[in-house]
Amino acid sequence: MAAASDMEKEQIFAMAEKEMEYRVEMFNKLTHTCFNKCVENKYKDSELNMGENSCIDKCVSKYWQVTNLVGQLLGNTRPM
Repeated sequence: MAAASDMEKEQIFAMAEKEMEYRVEMFNKLTHTCFNKCVENKYKDSELNMGENSCIDKCVSKYWQVTNLVGQLLGNTRPM
């Protein structure tokens, strides 16, 4: 197989850059959503309590399940 041209390398780099931006955005949304849902506005302790930890674990798990499901559904739909 021939080496990738400069244009192909640029396209690959641009795609990788977009993928990284997407993953950072997804992580930020996950963090924001689960934090707002699970952590009280009044900070009583310097550490998360057991209820907050449990809530965050469940929130993150559900977020990834839904994200994966949506990705699978979008991957299975083909333009006609």
